[in-house]
Amino acid sequence: MSAAPQDAILIEVLPNHRFDEAALAAFLHGRLPGVEHGLVVRQFQGGQSNPTYHLHAGDRAYVLRKQPSGPLLPGAHAIDREFHIQSALAGKGIPLARMHLLCMEDSPIGQPFYVMDHVEGRIFADRLLPGVEPTDRRRIYLAMVEVLAKIHNVDVGAAGLATFGKRGGYVARQISRWQRAYEATKVDDNADMEEVIRWLLAHIPAQEQEAIAHGDFRIGNLVIHPSRPEIAAVLDWELATIGHPLADLAYTCMAYHLSSQTRRGFSDVDVAALGIPAEHELVRHYAALRGLDGIPDWDYFVIFSIFRLAAILVGVYRRALDGNAADARAKEANDIFRQLSAQARMMIQAVGKSPVGGVSAV
Repeated sequence: MSAAPQDAILIEVLPNHRFDEAALAAFLHGRLPGVEHGLVVRQFQGGQSNPTYHLHAGDRAYVLRKQPSGPLLPGAHAIDREFHIQSALAGKGIPLARMHLLCMEDSPIGQPFYVMDHVEGRIFADRLLPGVEPTDRRRIYLAMVEVLAKIHNVDVGAAGLATFGKRGGYVARQISRWQRAYEATKVDDNADMEEVIRWLLAHIPAQEQEAIAHGDFRIGNLVIHPSRPEIAAVLDWELATIGHPLADLAYTCMAYHLSSQTRRGFSDVDVAALGIPAEHELVRHYAALRGLDGIPDWDYFVIFSIFRLAAILVGVYRRALDGNAADARAKEANDIFRQLSAQARMMIQAVGKSPVGGVSAV
């Protein structure tokens, strides 16, 4: 059995996320090796969207991800999309867990789910990678953007993913999507968020690029090799689509712009002393791997990324109020949302009201 990775805390299944474990075991018997020797189910604490479980079956370990129970926003919690894109990217040089099965109809646990291998390694909720040597921190951060560049360099058509998402207009659609999600789940009005939405809509970059976009690419969604500074697997593909690759890169670098108080950044920390590369170094490394001369509209994409995360956190908080969040700590999301929306508005004021354009080396 693989050990539980660092910071991926295993707990007893939360009361609001319990299901019929005997029915699951019966369904998996004959479909997954090891289940004939019994099945032990525990839940991963952490992550706010699709409840995720550790399955111990004989000498094997698996991970099950399912939709949450209760009413869902249209298009959200797309378990099948997660499964299909990871299956399609298998064998393309991207570190991934092996997919085993997808169950959409007549689920024995009440909601659609899929099962994949448990990848042994380390998962860090803290972007500062506590306990890691500075030289390894640096290598992990460089490896992170190397994997992201590999994802973005995948030929969408050759991978059979040409219809995985709509083509063109990604940024405008994303703003509309997360604006609708925010308005559908907000508890009260927020002037900062409203101003950020207006500014983003008024300054959409003219230059479009297309690639497989992960949608939530960050340290916390990577399994790091147990002992080496290497990426063992990329997790949480729920938001993946065909999109603008710079939105992914900006989301990955968002931590450089947010304070540690948001639990999402380290702008107030001396990261150089810890071995973490500067933002401009990561961005230039990525650009070189993709053959780009520069990164256009960087400020815009960073602000866009903060807005999107803020909208996601509003939904997390709403689910917490409704008693359906995937993490007992979800109620903190409201305070962090307010900090993020205020930060994005301050960045807009620093950038100015004129369109953000040109090419930046960052």
